[in-house]
Amino acid sequence: MQKIKSLMTRQGLKSPQESLSDLGAIESLRVPGKEEFRELREQPSDPQAEQELINSIEQVYFSADSFDIVKYELEKLPPVLNLQDLEEYRDKLKQQQAAVSKKVADLILEKQPAYVKELERVTSLQTGLQLAAVICTNGRRHLNIAKEGFTQASLGLLANQRKRQLLIGLLKSLRTIKTLQRTDVRLSEMLEEEDYPGAIQLCLECQKAASTFKHYSCISELNSKLQDTLEQIEEQLDVALSKICKNFDINHYTKVQQAYRLLGKTQTAMDQLHMHFTQAIHNTVFQVVLGYVELCAGNTDTKFQKLQYKDLCTHVTPDSYIPCLADLCKALWEVMLSYYRTMEWHEKHDNEDTASASEGSNMIGTEETNFDRGYIKKKLEHGLTRIWQDVQLKVKTYLLGTDLSIFKYDDFIFVLDIISRLMQVGEEFCGSKSEVLQESIRKQSVNYFKNYHRTRLDELRMFLENETWELCPVKSNFSILQLHEFKFMEQSRSPSVSPSKQPVSTSSKAVTLFEQYCSGGNPFEIQANHKDEETEDVLASNGYESDEQEKSAYQEYDSDSDVPEELKRDYVDEQTGDAPVKSVSRETLKSRKKSDYSLNKVNAPILTNTTLNVIRLVGKYMQMMNILKPIAFDVIHFMSQLFDYYLYAIYTFFGRNDSLESTGLGLSSSRLRTTLNRIQESLIDLEVSADPTATLTAAEERKEKVPSPHLSHLVVLTSGDTLYGLAERVVATESLVFLAEQFEFLQPHLDAVMPAVKKPFLQQFYSQTVSTASELRKPIYWIVAGKAIDYEQMLLLMANVKWDVKEIMSQHNIYVDALLKEFEQFNRRLNEVSKRVRIPLPVSNILWEHCIRLANRTIVEGYANVKKCSNEGRALMQLDFQQFLMKLEKLTDIRPIPDKEFVETYIKAYYLTENDMERWIKEHREYSMKQLTNLVNVCLGSHINKKARQKLLAAIDDIDRPKR
Repeated sequence: MQKIKSLMTRQGLKSPQESLSDLGAIESLRVPGKEEFRELREQPSDPQAEQELINSIEQVYFSADSFDIVKYELEKLPPVLNLQDLEEYRDKLKQQQAAVSKKVADLILEKQPAYVKELERVTSLQTGLQLAAVICTNGRRHLNIAKEGFTQASLGLLANQRKRQLLIGLLKSLRTIKTLQRTDVRLSEMLEEEDYPGAIQLCLECQKAASTFKHYSCISELNSKLQDTLEQIEEQLDVALSKICKNFDINHYTKVQQAYRLLGKTQTAMDQLHMHFTQAIHNTVFQVVLGYVELCAGNTDTKFQKLQYKDLCTHVTPDSYIPCLADLCKALWEVMLSYYRTMEWHEKHDNEDTASASEGSNMIGTEETNFDRGYIKKKLEHGLTRIWQDVQLKVKTYLLGTDLSIFKYDDFIFVLDIISRLMQVGEEFCGSKSEVLQESIRKQSVNYFKNYHRTRLDELRMFLENETWELCPVKSNFSILQLHEFKFMEQSRSPSVSPSKQPVSTSSKAVTLFEQYCSGGNPFEIQANHKDEETEDVLASNGYESDEQEKSAYQEYDSDSDVPEELKRDYVDEQTGDAPVKSVSRETLKSRKKSDYSLNKVNAPILTNTTLNVIRLVGKYMQMMNILKPIAFDVIHFMSQLFDYYLYAIYTFFGRNDSLESTGLGLSSSRLRTTLNRIQESLIDLEVSADPTATLTAAEERKEKVPSPHLSHLVVLTSGDTLYGLAERVVATESLVFLAEQFEFLQPHLDAVMPAVKKPFLQQFYSQTVSTASELRKPIYWIVAGKAIDYEQMLLLMANVKWDVKEIMSQHNIYVDALLKEFEQFNRRLNEVSKRVRIPLPVSNILWEHCIRLANRTIVEGYANVKKCSNEGRALMQLDFQQFLMKLEKLTDIRPIPDKEFVETYIKAYYLTENDMERWIKEHREYSMKQLTNLVNVCLGSHINKKARQKLLAAIDDIDRPKR
């Protein structure tokens, strides 16, 4: 009720009783009843007017409760009373009273539900208070009963029990203290057993227990002792951590990491580990080099131990240089392998920790673990590059301590092989390209290789000048991959062995060195069988692989025997792979089986000892390039010089003839001439002696050049019986073609190792040099063709022929028979040469093509020398030429006959009219000035006038003028 009253007071309301008592004070005024209230509420009212009435009530009526309304109104009366004014004032007061009454009634009715609800809550509260009073009464009664039920004896028992429990706890504490006093013995045993996690766990538990009993005076000394023991454990733990750097043991490292994790110092352990790895690299290389230096010194002088590593490397002798380098790399490999396995261990355990953390619920601990794991991961990744840089610097210092130019080629290659494997280790270790090592070894390799290449070029010149161009007998299945120098190409790379001595891989999946040697072994082991002991089986006996082949090579085939497949293959164009235009009959094959060397000897490659030496040199160069790819461009450049010099020598010995270009047949292509000029300018030293006044730059340039080679005096190229050294020419030219084919075979490998920015050089070398090797056949064999047939004798015989006959002849002239006899003799000589050297079909075709082309052009030249010629004489020319062609086709399978149209067109030009002849002269510029002039003067004089002849001669002169 009090709450209700206070609520009404805050709202400015009074209880109905108070309101009625206040109204009762105005006894002179009649209080309206309920019916009047209802009537008032039911009467239509104007809220605004009512509010104005209420506002018009004087403020004094709303003052304190002790306000006397009657007295106040009486005092307000005027001295002189006016009834009408009083009645009007009374009516005004009644209206105000009615408005107030109506307002009060409205407010009462509005607050009625809240009043009822609050009254019910008060009643409920009163009931609860009565129930609480009952509960308190019962509780006091039960407490009195309990107080009266317990006796002094019962309380005594409880006190004794409490004392007993305290004594038991004290006994346990004393026993724990006794155990703590004996802990140091067990800790020592655990450290000897390298059980670091257990020792730390025990020590931490003892410290925790000691902190529990710190109120005992004997515990303070024990705490100090445990702290010293823990520091001792950390020192031994650091020593154990340093052992990981040289020989990683997974169980040992697991214990160490668990111990550091218990100490909460995993990050500190990682920092210490990297410091130990750095120190291990330095100590390892120093001890290895020191051991070899002291061993070679032969005494126990300790002066070497005081030297710096850089100075110590200069004392390594050449004999012990390679073994020391190998041991150095082996020791560094062990350090890097330990680091690699350390990273593997952390990756494996990080995955396990992540899986276990995902099942747990301790978010704070998980965040701390993740932070430590991230720190360790970044530290290990950064350490990869740092450790590899330290390894590179140590090896570079060792390499710079000795001049590598003192080593032989095989030893130098072995050094490069070790460094190449080390760089491969570094690339797999941290993805680095080994810039430090590459730059160091590249400089030494380029300098070494320049000197080596210069010596090889001089040797090549010596070989070429002493070469007699005899066939080097090799087997028909000869391949450069059978040579020791190219073994590295046919065998897959194995990092543990030198590139030229690698075992064949049994798996196509690439296995890294760390995966291969993770469980044991070392990629830098020097094995005793690194030298290839097997012999090369590439040479054939007397040019035949067996006696049976030699016997069958000369076997005659009768008319009933089948044509051998080897013979059929020989009559397929080796350049295009197509069969000749004319089909080859059995008789033709039989007639030529002796002239083609492919029947007489096995179809083996044609090469010389010098060619084989060049190929071996190329193999050695490629070994170096394969081992050390950064110098690939320099090596390929030197390889191209070997080919250039060989090509230039072949051209100089057998193809140089100033009269060749005067023929106008285009025997030397512009590409070949450009290549020869380039070689002569860049590689050939044409000066006989050095000029003392030459500049230093010119002298340096001359060091890069080689004198032009000279043909051996034992090689005779002037004998007609040997077709002017055809055998030597074939061996030389075809050996060059074979060498070019080997370079073509090697192109994919060279392209793979050549730097991208240098590949245009390689492409240019192949397109402008290697591909021109076969083009040397034409100028070289042209010299033979020009001397094999006596073309001058044929011109003399043609000059004696009378061409101004008056009747058509049925018999050809004798010069045709003489020319055919020359070709038959040429064929016999060719057969004789083929018994010494196999003459490939392209060579045979070129020789026949040159001879026929020269013969046809000689025929045209002979016709151009005719002074008088009739129509019958022109017909006789056609008869002679057709007879020549018919007999010639039986001697050769070349189709079509070279320059056949050249002769026929010239003969048929006689029948042209004046206008057609002028056009013909402008279209056929392949004929010489003399041939065209003779055609106009002699052949056409019979049916054209002098004016027309002058016009044609003027046209010929116009054609020849630009050539002057």
